[in-house]
Amino acid sequence: MAKKNKAKDSALAQNKKARHDYSILSTFEAGIVLTGTEIKSVRERRITLRDGFVQIRRGEAILMNVQISEYLQGNQFNHDPFRNRKLLLHKKEILKLQEETKNKGITIVPLKVYLKDGFAKVLIGVAKGKHEYDKRESLKKRDQQREIDRALKNH
Repeated sequence: MAKKNKAKDSALAQNKKARHDYSILSTFEAGIVLTGTEIKSVRERRITLRDGFVQIRRGEAILMNVQISEYLQGNQFNHDPFRNRKLLLHKKEILKLQEETKNKGITIVPLKVYLKDGFAKVLIGVAKGKHEYDKRESLKKRDQQREIDRALKNH
């Protein structure tokens, strides 16, 4: 009998800026290859996704420019905070990502990092950059929706 998850796995880190700067076209869940002290830092929420991106190189997905701070109780074998990390995806998913990023203006960004069954996972999104007027439009829509929700709640 399968054990059900108690609650939806909470995010250890989120990239809110990515949803503001990009239109997310599709998402994929990937595992991250981490060293011993890296996973300890991730569990302590000492990870920054803000400037991160994913590149496909030689048939592998590589997470780049993501900072995982050094583990405070680590020793001389502590990890490099900005090292590139391999993502664990199926070959078909990697080929699909590679095909989608051939189009101009399409990139792959990390959206959030969370634990699932004890393993660190990253939600990556295939994204298209927004123009400044698109950003203003989405802010306006969000504010209007908030006003509608407030009015319905008070009424």
